[in-house]
Amino acid sequence: MVRAALDAAGQTPAGDVPIGAVVFAADGTELARAANAREHLGDPTAHAEVLALRAAAQVHGDGWRLLECTLAVTVEPCTMCAGAAVAARVGRVVFGAWEPRSGAVGSLWDVVRDRRLTHRPEVRGGVLQSECAALLEEFFTGYR
Repeated sequence: MVRAALDAAGQTPAGDVPIGAVVFAADGTELARAANAREHLGDPTAHAEVLALRAAAQVHGDGWRLLECTLAVTVEPCTMCAGAAVAARVGRVVFGAWEPRSGAVGSLWDVVRDRRLTHRPEVRGGVLQSECAALLEEFFTGYR
């Protein structure tokens, strides 16, 4: 699943941080994929996860609820994206690279496993971590 997110990250518009996200149904069917497009769209909410969750909700068939779905991402979701995953009721979040500066799925915060929330998805981090981190390192090396 994270390989599919890496593939989605390859579609990131020039100038945007290469992050990809894919939402899968419980049976493994791909529902939607997206790449980060914040700069391209001039939209602070146009993170790959949010765009993929929006698109998946349109095709999933249960309105906005993505119960039993998996959100696969190349990097640990930020607070906004972790909150969106909880709000969408995804069953599982799987990601590649950890993000110690802004990660909200275990690094800096742990939004998705906060016991005060009524929904807490399963989490698996560090999947294909080296490949996902290399994608970001390459971008930021060229950016600076």
